[in-house]
Amino acid sequence: MQIQSKLPDVGTTIFTVMSSLAMQYNAVNLGQGFPDFMMSNELIELVNKAMLQGHNQYVHSNGLPILRERIAEKCSKLYSSNIDVDKQITITPGGTYAIYTALTTVLHAGDEVIVFEPAYDCYIPNIVINGAKPVLISLQYPHYSIPWNEVRAKVNSKTKMIIINSPHNPTGAVLTKNDMEELRNIVANTNIFILSDEVYEHLIYDDLQHESIVRYPDLLERSFVCFSFGKTYHCTGWKMGYCISSAALMSEFRKVHQFNCFSVDSPKQFALAAYLKNEEAYLSLSTIMQEKRNYFRTLMQATPFKCIPSHGSYFECYSYDGLSNLNEKDFAIHLTKAYGVTTIPVSAFYKNEEDNKAIRFCFAKKEETLELAAERLMQFKG
Repeated sequence: MQIQSKLPDVGTTIFTVMSSLAMQYNAVNLGQGFPDFMMSNELIELVNKAMLQGHNQYVHSNGLPILRERIAEKCSKLYSSNIDVDKQITITPGGTYAIYTALTTVLHAGDEVIVFEPAYDCYIPNIVINGAKPVLISLQYPHYSIPWNEVRAKVNSKTKMIIINSPHNPTGAVLTKNDMEELRNIVANTNIFILSDEVYEHLIYDDLQHESIVRYPDLLERSFVCFSFGKTYHCTGWKMGYCISSAALMSEFRKVHQFNCFSVDSPKQFALAAYLKNEEAYLSLSTIMQEKRNYFRTLMQATPFKCIPSHGSYFECYSYDGLSNLNEKDFAIHLTKAYGVTTIPVSAFYKNEEDNKAIRFCFAKKEETLELAAERLMQFKG
């Protein structure tokens, strides 16, 4: 029997390819975005405690009520929002799941979705699998800013959604108040939805403010805002996240969610609800991770690679323009094989593999990991 593929153009992801090469060549893996240091012992103990207390059966499909309450409290403190605990928050098995569910909730065959590239790799396949069409707009290199005039030119009667991502993966770019005002003006008096990927909300640097959609009640009315506990608490393998939306949109989101997942990991929800009372755990995150970014920058100054500044996320991109004529994918493979450092080519985040001679490093690593990578890159000869 044969399947007519819903994703005929999708193969193995670049993350799998590069991580396999990293293992094969014993390379320092600064490619895939996950920390190589331990998460909080307190949070681990809270999960163990929840299991021992018997919290191992289904919780409500929408998520543990006390966890949703804590999320609403956090949003109120951070973003001066008034989120309805029962109607506007759903706990999900990760941020990517929340993104997929939001897209599936609203998209129909023939709809168009505006996607900014370089883009997190799940966006386009999730649009295509729902029968819709991604409309691609390149962010302006090297600052990776949104060309809003191009957005206006591409909005039409088929535009169903615009996807934004701040802090941005893979570049670490951050949206500003002006960006939010541009977005507001474009969607005003339309039926366009917004999907806001904010999984790196607490990984924002240089005294910048995270311009969450949750800050803007008029935008939230038409938005699905997706978050990740994994990125906040250094436990990406937990696959725990949540979505915030308006009550009307969340009602439809939950129709899809209940038959795709029904209920999310119970003991971890109890643990997260307790841990969220420790505000310092997420408020201090930007300082800790900015120190890692800055340390990596200092180390990289002794290499020939040129920094493309990041203001958020786990990532910073570097240019090798003038150092090699290889395209980004081949150059990343060359670095792994010849110098023992694995990166991700930024071209992998473009459908047409746009080549700006830029590679992405993950700096969410131990100091000794970053030091070893930089030591090897200092030996770069071409």
